[in-house]
Amino acid sequence: MHILSMVVYSIACLLGVTGNGLVIWIAGFKMKKTVNSIWFLNLAIADFIFTFFLPLSIVYTALGFHWPFGKLLCKLNSTIAFLNMFASVFLLTVISIDRCISVAFPVWSHNHRSPELAARIALGTWVLALLLSSPYLIFRDTVVNSRNVTSCYNNFALSDDYTSEATRRLWRMRHKVVIITRFLCGFLIPFMVILICYSVVAVKLKRRQLANSAKPYRIIIAVTVSFFLCYFPYHVFSLLEISKNSSSHEMKLALYIGIPLVSSLAFFNSCINPILYVFVGPDFKEKFRQSILSTFEGAFSEESVLGSLTSRRKSRSASEVEVPRV
Repeated sequence: MHILSMVVYSIACLLGVTGNGLVIWIAGFKMKKTVNSIWFLNLAIADFIFTFFLPLSIVYTALGFHWPFGKLLCKLNSTIAFLNMFASVFLLTVISIDRCISVAFPVWSHNHRSPELAARIALGTWVLALLLSSPYLIFRDTVVNSRNVTSCYNNFALSDDYTSEATRRLWRMRHKVVIITRFLCGFLIPFMVILICYSVVAVKLKRRQLANSAKPYRIIIAVTVSFFLCYFPYHVFSLLEISKNSSSHEMKLALYIGIPLVSSLAFFNSCINPILYVFVGPDFKEKFRQSILSTFEGAFSEESVLGSLTSRRKSRSASEVEVPRV
């Protein structure tokens, strides 16, 4: 499991740093500032920061879970991992709300939707993600055992006394609160919002018979589905870890084997988005032949859906004007 984890971490680090770095360079410096480019730029920044710190986890695993980097980096490493998770799912939720508003109210969206507003909303998602990941700045700690091996772990009781019942009770209570909050705010509630928004989008597009307008949504849906598939097993095992049966021998064995696997899968999500931008973006084959820049412009395109919706709404409004009789 440890070797497999290191292999996955290394692949995620290599692909994540290069792929997300390319997205940041293109979306941040080479493309016109649009609402969509701001959304995907922030997604890439979250993934880039996380994968940039992955070598610390690789070294930690390679050294047999000995942490030589000090307490501050122990705290930062875990905080950045969960900052990435919260920022990613919040940005995906904001994107789904933005798309729902664009389809439900296309004319209003065309008049009020701006890159400046998107930048302020993106900043708000980062602040909220930082607040929810801040407990790891508090609880993450280091300890040296009798073999002079330093571990980086969650000290939920903020105490070195593990013998008293009061300390163990406080540890279990805080552990449950952190995991349940992470599951609700970082997975369940955002995905309920995402499912509702895309259900509204699907109904509106079907009612207006705008099949071609659904193409720009493929990349957003692909990114959302990949996040769900990568993080759902991780949250399941986190909930199993605080369940009543977690102390049984079978459950301990399942957690010992499963947690490294699902953690590796969750980490791998940070390098998959740039691949999806290229292979799922509209008109990939033609635009990829032209240049990498045009590939990302196609993936982040928003004019086609907004233009078709707005023009259809305006044409329908014009047709409804009563012609005076002669």
